[in-house]
Amino acid sequence: MLGWDLDGDALVAPAVARNRDVILQVLKRVLPPSGLVLEIASGSGEHAVHFAGALPALRWQPSDPEPAALRSIAAYARAAGLPNLLPPVRLDAGAADWPVDRADTVLAINLIHIAPWSVTEGLMAGAGRRLPAGGLLVLYGPFMVDGAHTARSNADFDADLRNRDPRWGVREVEAVATVGAAQGLRLTERVAMPANNLSLLFRRS
Repeated sequence: MLGWDLDGDALVAPAVARNRDVILQVLKRVLPPSGLVLEIASGSGEHAVHFAGALPALRWQPSDPEPAALRSIAAYARAAGLPNLLPPVRLDAGAADWPVDRADTVLAINLIHIAPWSVTEGLMAGAGRRLPAGGLLVLYGPFMVDGAHTARSNADFDADLRNRDPRWGVREVEAVATVGAAQGLRLTERVAMPANNLSLLFRRS
């Protein structure tokens, strides 16, 4: 992004530079060759620009509920000038109404641990209604497995999250999969990622 003409609305999320390429490796393997990817909680917009640039055959729809994030996404999109990167839309994953009626893939990066559990429920319900049969939901972030943290750093992170907001916390894979199954989303793959994170891949039945 060096040399881009970014304006003052552009935000920087340091984690993006660390995880964008490893997430992209997974996406290149599992995403369909064409179609619409709906990214939930796009944050700064750095992931959206990186992925849309690397996957030009896919249309990329960024979204976020926060005005500052929407401005940042728009700033990066203007600077990148990618024809397959759509203007950001305001979307609250926990709400019943989404501004996108259909998507071939839904992607959420580092969302459900920094949101109330109702957002996980809303995300699964929304994805279940909008994905076609065989459509893909991809979640990335820290997760508990079989009721236990996968690393001491994740346990410490979980404690910090819950101290900041009791409604937040690292979620159990099994609990997320149960909510997904109720919406016709079957957990088909769990991919180990760097820094003790996981990518969870769900398919719409």
